[in-house]
Amino acid sequence: MSEYGTWRRVSREGRRFLRGRARTLRRLALWSLLESAHTFLGGYAVARALDDGFLAGRTGTGIGWLAVAGGGALLGALALRGVFGGLADLVEPLRDGLVRRSVRQAIGQAVADPARESRAGDSGAVSRLTQQTEMARDSFAGLVLIARSFVFTALGALLGLAALAPVLLILVLPALLLGTTAFLTTLRPMARVQRAALDTDEALSARTGELAAGLRDVVACGGGAGAGAGVELLIAEQERLTGRLARWTALRTLALGVAGRLPVVVLLAGTPWLLGRGVSAGAVAGALTYLVQSLLPALDALMTAVGAAGTRLLVVLDRFCDPEPDPRPASGTPARGPGPVVAPPARPAPPALPDPPAPAVELRRVRFAYGPRAHPVLDGLDLVVRPGEHLAVVGPSGIGKSTLTALIAGLLPADRGTVRVAGARARGAPGQAAPGYGPDARRTLLPQQAYVFTGTVHENLTHLCPGPVSRGEVERATAVLGADALVARLGGPDAVVDPGRLTPGERQHLALTAAYLSPAPLLLLDEATCHLDPRTEERAERALAERPGTLVVVAHRISSAVRADRVLVLDGTRAVCGTHAELPDRSPLYRDLVGLWNAHG
Repeated sequence: MSEYGTWRRVSREGRRFLRGRARTLRRLALWSLLESAHTFLGGYAVARALDDGFLAGRTGTGIGWLAVAGGGALLGALALRGVFGGLADLVEPLRDGLVRRSVRQAIGQAVADPARESRAGDSGAVSRLTQQTEMARDSFAGLVLIARSFVFTALGALLGLAALAPVLLILVLPALLLGTTAFLTTLRPMARVQRAALDTDEALSARTGELAAGLRDVVACGGGAGAGAGVELLIAEQERLTGRLARWTALRTLALGVAGRLPVVVLLAGTPWLLGRGVSAGAVAGALTYLVQSLLPALDALMTAVGAAGTRLLVVLDRFCDPEPDPRPASGTPARGPGPVVAPPARPAPPALPDPPAPAVELRRVRFAYGPRAHPVLDGLDLVVRPGEHLAVVGPSGIGKSTLTALIAGLLPADRGTVRVAGARARGAPGQAAPGYGPDARRTLLPQQAYVFTGTVHENLTHLCPGPVSRGEVERATAVLGADALVARLGGPDAVVDPGRLTPGERQHLALTAAYLSPAPLLLLDEATCHLDPRTEERAERALAERPGTLVVVAHRISSAVRADRVLVLDGTRAVCGTHAELPDRSPLYRDLVGLWNAHG
């Protein structure tokens, strides 16, 4: 929505609100007239105290006029007390009305689009109901208080200047109007930039929220560069708008300086001219009092409030207005609020393996450390995994098992050595478009925290496949993995999955079934079965091992190592690879792990 459209909608709603509270507005105006009287007496009494009292040698008269000014201050305090009472009668109904409207909008959205509410809830409704209603209440109260004060203070001050000497207005008003006009010219472009900055900020928040929900899948699919490109563009746009906003803020500050200081400078510079034309010294002092103590502070407060709280109030109230139909295409502006998780780019067909087949995984003298001065997690590691082989990786917690799978998946770069998958580098060189920087059809990585997104069961089971998958293939996969009972309990393939209602084991079961359907020739399971019971884990691992391709499993139970063709033992100083039967004699660590696993059943 454009800035003009926003103003039109908010002003229409505002006029409707104020028309119903005419009595409260009249009471505010009456109390404010007393404040005008206080302002008038402040400068006029100073002028009379000088001209008719102290300068004329009548000290008592001067003190009397100053007492009148003091009485005006008491009158202003009484007026302010009444103003705050009327302000409460105006502001609190606004807050109550915004709360009711927020609840009505949230209920209407939930009824109109239940699927959206079940996916992510309406966090915007919560923000409107709490933070934004209070923000609108405080901003509205401040604007009403300051705008009312400026209007009636200016009325009292201008009447006082005219009463002292009309020629004073000739000097003061042009400078005052110049600064005010300069300030007003900055409002519309500054509001436009603020609106664009807010929209960009909301789009950036929505985009990062979408990516955060599916971050593991984005990384596992190698789609980080493509997914991050949109975020980088939004960040660059936010940076550009922040610079523009800073420039307009500087111009507004200059306008404030002109409006707040130029009238005083002009009055002081024109004092000889005024005295030469019969204006008394008391009148000049009274005019200076009007400017310094009343008019300019009120103008400065008004400009600051309009430039800050006014724009904020306009933006917040726009959230509560009923939406108007937008004829523009939906893609014209980034949508506000939470949206569906962005699906990863379409996966290309798996590359043809060379003939003769290259190793499924090959590591040569690989070294990796988390930092230039950190102790290496892997150092001098050599490993060859043949196509179709089932390898289990074991070792103590933190020894580097997940690091190894990340290196094979191309998510981490080796500090030294080479990592190849199906004969090609697992990760491209920096600055080079290579498998590590885009969807990689050669492998599928399942982390411990299985990712399940809001969508149908069928979509969750087939999202790793580059093309459509028939219902029959999905049913066969769920039967092989033993996930058919889970799918039936969820409501069938077309039922919508709520990830928050699934247990960690159920999420892992769905993710394993999706991996089974994936065409990737290499599956990497990084403790992806740790939340399953031993029987379900065994069934899943056997099914994935019998599936065409290579399987690498980070094991957390001895049974996983027993089922593997070979076992890789990582012990921090060296790596030993062999069969389950061979390793107890070759690796003391493996012998200890087997004993520990057996002791815990």
